[in-house]
Amino acid sequence: MAQTLFEKIWDTHHVAKTAGGAHLIAIDRVFLHERTGAAALSRMAEMGRKVMDPARVFAVMDHIVDTRIGRGDVTLMKGGEAFITETRAACKEAGITLFDVNDRDQGIVHVISPELGIVLPGVTLVAPDSHTCTQGAFGALAWGIGSSEAEHAMATGTLRMARPKSMRVNYTGELAGGVTAKDMILTLVARYGAGGGAGHVVEFAGEAVAALDMEARMTLCNMATEFSAMTGLIAPDTKTFTYLAGRRYAPAAFEGEYWQGLTSDNDAAFDAEFTIDASTLAPMVSWGTSPEQTIAINGEIPLDAPQKPLDYAGLQAGAPIAGTPVDAAFLGSCTNSRISDLRSAAAILKGRKIAPGIRKALVVPGSLSVKRQAEEEGLDKVFIDAGFEWRMSGCSLCFYSGGEGFPEGSRTISSTNRNFEGRQGPGIRTHIASPATVAASAIRGAITDPREFTRKREPA
Repeated sequence: MAQTLFEKIWDTHHVAKTAGGAHLIAIDRVFLHERTGAAALSRMAEMGRKVMDPARVFAVMDHIVDTRIGRGDVTLMKGGEAFITETRAACKEAGITLFDVNDRDQGIVHVISPELGIVLPGVTLVAPDSHTCTQGAFGALAWGIGSSEAEHAMATGTLRMARPKSMRVNYTGELAGGVTAKDMILTLVARYGAGGGAGHVVEFAGEAVAALDMEARMTLCNMATEFSAMTGLIAPDTKTFTYLAGRRYAPAAFEGEYWQGLTSDNDAAFDAEFTIDASTLAPMVSWGTSPEQTIAINGEIPLDAPQKPLDYAGLQAGAPIAGTPVDAAFLGSCTNSRISDLRSAAAILKGRKIAPGIRKALVVPGSLSVKRQAEEEGLDKVFIDAGFEWRMSGCSLCFYSGGEGFPEGSRTISSTNRNFEGRQGPGIRTHIASPATVAASAIRGAITDPREFTRKREPA
């Protein structure tokens, strides 16, 4: 019987069906972070439960760590230090591999897991973070869970869950210059709504997806959760296998027959299917307080836009989004903080300065490995010379946790994944876009089409 990629992974990991109709699924990897790690491990210890297989569980300090150079355990979030010290102690007690604050391999969980080869084609991987779907780019079934589910997965190696439906999103054609994977996923969410993928595992396919490199595929899968999907995934191919070769936790030998079989059969049936012509896409930027409130950068805010997000954003229906003044810029997050993202932004910023009205501009690499590579390439100097602060790795101002924030009342152009009210701080208005758009907008001091810089190099 023909199967989708999702069905193949699901069936391989299916343990049993409960009397109530739920399914018990084997879990291959669990990844914790300091916001929830200590709590989950401490509750297990209190209940006398041990981690069944510590070798399959990993943890990292990424969510609330200070990203300023010279950091330690102290965070800008009140009481944050306790999250770090308690997670460190709990991981040591449980025998779990921890990537600590200044470990060489520290970084955002969804960045370092691929870097280290922890995620692999065909595995199931869970973490208490909604953007775990990022790792579906490797043909894995990876999704976000709650702390209690993390406890169950660590103690039993399984999770009980309802079986999701399957969806395929085909991106046909070829992306135009200046258009990125971030624009692909923002188009999907804008076109079909933030709830369009609810209850589904979404497989991204088509020639435009096949043409993406692995880092761009991670960006595409990252925002499957903004589509309300359980997860997103892409069939592994030669690019996937080449990326993973030699990674620390990847197998020494290529698992050819199994990995190559991780594709949807030609006649496999999906519960839903959408097609988007990638050649028609433009750089995208959000205008409201949901990722679905996004338009092409050369477009106008819809005339029927709801009033509440307009009021929060301080914008008017029918107005063009390009030219909207911004006074803060952020490059980072598990969506767009990899070396290719930094190169993209640096190519635009090189030899230029951010606008005088930009009150705060940050570059936060996704991992210390990315940071080192960027410094080897001189990208840090490009950013610093342009007026950006160069930071250590972490989630940083992707979300506001009561610590560092942007100046009050700021309008931010951001490479992150969410533009909710207060997402980057109380009252902060966030416009999400690609790294190139962030760089171009920082130079102009207003939302700017990055193709103004990439079509023909302007003089500095």
